[in-house]
Amino acid sequence: MRLLKSTVHPSLNSLDQSSFLRLAARGIVLKGEEILMLYTQRYDDYTLPGGGIDEGENQIEGLIRELAEETGAQNIRNVKAFGMYEEFRPWYKEDFDIVQMKSYCYTCDIDDELGETNLEDYEVKNGMKAVWINVHDAIEHNLNTIKNSDKKGMSIERETFLLSLVRDELLVAS
Repeated sequence: MRLLKSTVHPSLNSLDQSSFLRLAARGIVLKGEEILMLYTQRYDDYTLPGGGIDEGENQIEGLIRELAEETGAQNIRNVKAFGMYEEFRPWYKEDFDIVQMKSYCYTCDIDDELGETNLEDYEVKNGMKAVWINVHDAIEHNLNTIKNSDKKGMSIERETFLLSLVRDELLVAS
């Protein structure tokens, strides 16, 4: 899978520290210029649905599970590799200093109607919900959050970069 970007969090002075690898799968679901996103009230941002790949799962199995859990997506099909985004972030627990995260992004189709979600407790507490939004509006919103919010999460730069690539590579010019 092609490498889309590799980033190092600005607070990290060196990657020569104890680290671990976390694998994630993220879904890109488009209907015209509308994209299925997760809006998180706590961070006031839009992110691609997806998350950590469980032990014993491959990337596509993780993608399908995460999409269904977070958005209620049904009949996930036509899964195609888009690219991988790699990031090195600080880790705030005792066992490691850095997490290396590889997010494997896939385009796919789903049924029009979303089913029930199965969000984790922290996702509910953060006010996360699945929404369809115009790609351009999601980019503009995230850029505004980056510029003006002191509560933004660490993932917003990744998500805004990925949304820009979706806009540039996947939207059909009208």
